[in-house]
Amino acid sequence: MIKRTYKYRIYPTKVQQEILEINLSLCRWLYNHFLEERKTLYEKNKTKVTCYDQIKEIPKLKKEKPELRKVYSQTLQDTARRLDKAFQSFFRRVKENKKGKNKKPGYPRFKGYLRYDSITYPQSGFKLKDGKLSLSKIGSLKIKLHREIRGNIRTLTLRRTTTNKWYACFSVESDKELPGKMEIENIVGLDVGLASFLTTSKGEKIENPRYLRKSEEKLAKIQNCHSRKSLKSKNRKKSRLRVAKLHEKIHNQRIDFLHKLSSR
Repeated sequence: MIKRTYKYRIYPTKVQQEILEINLSLCRWLYNHFLEERKTLYEKNKTKVTCYDQIKEIPKLKKEKPELRKVYSQTLQDTARRLDKAFQSFFRRVKENKKGKNKKPGYPRFKGYLRYDSITYPQSGFKLKDGKLSLSKIGSLKIKLHREIRGNIRTLTLRRTTTNKWYACFSVESDKELPGKMEIENIVGLDVGLASFLTTSKGEKIENPRYLRKSEEKLAKIQNCHSRKSLKSKNRKKSRLRVAKLHEKIHNQRIDFLHKLSSR
């Protein structure tokens, strides 16, 4: 069984983008609510709350907070599972720390706006048809299917980047067997260095493009401008977006460089 993820850019309308943001905000609220509940009950009387206990609470929470009805029910349940995975990882790190592996356990944290950037549709609530992505409670979105999805789609995760772009990530399982060993015709040794990006055994040198260094002056300028903006102001949000876009550009340049180099 092969598991892989296909990532595609989606283009929600202005109204759909607002709905997606509301979905993210409500799921983030639910995540923080469940985290507060676990933390409070354990500190109070050592009561342990399970994932299934919190999933059972969701119908009651919908009555207390009707806005939660705007979110697909399976997505709300997945929020509880996401928190549970965070706790399972925390408990694993605690055990490793006791064994002397010196890993900081890192108790699950409350999520702010930029720290909760995705929602998941597990198994149902979405459909791909005629080049469109149909989502329960959101509608039909334009999607750029630049390659075919091969296998059975298990889950769909909608992710927002720091530059407010949206992506659909499909987790897929396939029965296709892994390819056999390839016949190697040419062998080359690679030495990654500091002065140059790498040197091959044939004597070829690949220079480091140093994209960050080339953008340092511009980055420092917009970061300095960002630091002077008033907190929670519209201008600060705009300047944060400018910083994020430049970081995204540098990241994309690095990925593009590596792809072009590896495909030579």
